[in-house]
Amino acid sequence: MSVAIVGGGPAGLLSALLLARDGREVVVLDQDDLTPAADPETAAEEAYRPGAPQAVQPHIVMPRCRLVLAERLPDVLADLIDAGAVEATLADRRPPTLASLPVRPGDERLTTVMTRRSTFDWVLRRAAARQSGVEIRAERVTGLVARPGPVPHVCGVRTAQGPISADAVVDASGRRSPIDKWLEELDARPAENQSAECGVTYYGRHYRLRTQAALPGLANTRIVVPFDEFTAVLFCSDSGAVQTAVAPLTADRRYRQLAHEDVYDAVLRALPTHAPWMPCMDPISPVRQMVAPRNTLRRLVVDATPRATGLLPVGDAVSTTNPTFGRGLSLAAWGAADVADVLAEHSGEPVAQVLALDARIAHHVVPYYEEQARTDLARLAALRHVVLGTPLVVQGRGAQPIGFAHLRAAAAVEATAFRALWELMGMLRSPKEIYSDPDVLAAISKTAPDLPSPSPDMAMLQAALCRRSATRSASGSRIGTAAQTGRAGAPVPHRTAT
Repeated sequence: MSVAIVGGGPAGLLSALLLARDGREVVVLDQDDLTPAADPETAAEEAYRPGAPQAVQPHIVMPRCRLVLAERLPDVLADLIDAGAVEATLADRRPPTLASLPVRPGDERLTTVMTRRSTFDWVLRRAAARQSGVEIRAERVTGLVARPGPVPHVCGVRTAQGPISADAVVDASGRRSPIDKWLEELDARPAENQSAECGVTYYGRHYRLRTQAALPGLANTRIVVPFDEFTAVLFCSDSGAVQTAVAPLTADRRYRQLAHEDVYDAVLRALPTHAPWMPCMDPISPVRQMVAPRNTLRRLVVDATPRATGLLPVGDAVSTTNPTFGRGLSLAAWGAADVADVLAEHSGEPVAQVLALDARIAHHVVPYYEEQARTDLARLAALRHVVLGTPLVVQGRGAQPIGFAHLRAAAAVEATAFRALWELMGMLRSPKEIYSDPDVLAAISKTAPDLPSPSPDMAMLQAALCRRSATRSASGSRIGTAAQTGRAGAPVPHRTAT
């Protein structure tokens, strides 16, 4: 069986490796040259692409992705560790506010791998380049080859160099996938896609630790903090690299100053979670900016009928979710495994293949998309209340469903909630399973809804944002923090956005 894969990112290369090891003949088509760089550091220097700005933002291999690698591609996981990636156990991530974390069977499934996306891609490219049955071509796909009908059957792709026939086509072309346009050209049924806003812009920068001695935390530290006006992250990664990012509202013009390296560094020094790390590391990249993509969901089955057969989507071509939760690589890996399994279980049955893959998407993707959309809606409402002064309807816990903010608060002090938080973020248990678990609900019920949270040094934060100039914000007030000035200069009480 021959398979053409459109796109050579993680979803495409993971699919190629799994399919080739099942005996398929695979061709991967990408408009960029996927020749592996000489080493991980060269790969990092060459990682930025305008069409894939996420490649230079902070990444982490979450539990579901690691589990797929461990079970299906153990050599790739070993290569990743050999390239400098560092594993972090559940115990490694225990917050200082959590008194104890008794070990339970299965905790090893919650291990993460700390690595830059560029290193992850480098390892995959090397594995694909040496994999028998995989051919990688630097060719841009321009359309589909299909047999017409009420349900078109895709039997190849078009490229500038000519058509390529295939028994199946895997769409791994990412969140900007042109598949809907190409299917429209085939008179396929219209799409019924879903989307929900993330509403933030990421400013990211990489650093390198000067030494592994006398660090303010573990060398596999992961920090994600939802401050009042933005979210900030810090991931210790492969080969001593440290990935950082600050994600304010896209509408908050004050934080556009973060694009300047001196401002960015000064803002990190104003954060209690990041400041202790700053004397331990040096920058190794410029500040990279990325408007967070919307949470999206695309399915190729409408009303139980395939829009086309012979076409199987994977990764970001199916769904994108808020990058803060780090699920992109897990969606890619799990989706690649699903594609391989569906083709193995339904060989020669194109309709069954599409329906079976959609059923897996319904279980493996849709619940996390929906949960992320709900979580982002609540987080954006809180951010906009703090930054823009928009009304915030505060409901009692009994008046609204238990959600991620409640679980995150409980995870700081309750071991059951902490483990459940990582089972949810790591995509090992569904939101429905987590939020209906009596033990998890009991842990949440014992937790105060508004636990104290860290706050920036407000004077340092304002000084950092004013380093370049006294630029005016969208509201006309001079640069300052929203907690100090409000939307139109009126005082706004200091509160924590959840």
